[in-house]
Amino acid sequence: MPPERDAPGSAGDWLDRARSDLALARAPLPEGAIYEDLCYHAQQAAEKALKAIYRYRESEFRYTHDIGELINGLPLDGKVVPASVFDAIELTEFATLTRYPGVAEPTTETEYERAIAAAMAVVAWADELTGY
Repeated sequence: MPPERDAPGSAGDWLDRARSDLALARAPLPEGAIYEDLCYHAQQAAEKALKAIYRYRESEFRYTHDIGELINGLPLDGKVVPASVFDAIELTEFATLTRYPGVAEPTTETEYERAIAAAMAVVAWADELTGY
């Protein structure tokens, strides 16, 4: 699919935002908060890190929260996507299903920990590929 509009910002800008979302996702669960909200930030970290790779490669991307779509469309010039990055595909539900009340079961601490690990893997891989 063609992009909906040109993406603003540099690869470094996108990675800065990814790191910020990752920091928010890794913060201790505040009193009264729920894991779904921290997992949303984990999803955003992975999404923005992947979009940083697109920007670094000077490629366009569609504005989407679908991590699988973003991974599968990456312009990698023969580089292999690590399995840990593919694990991040499950983060998509945190931008869609679990974002709103009553749509999905509550997120457990174990699911939260998996989300953090997946987001960290994507951000680290984007750092490695882009050098930012």
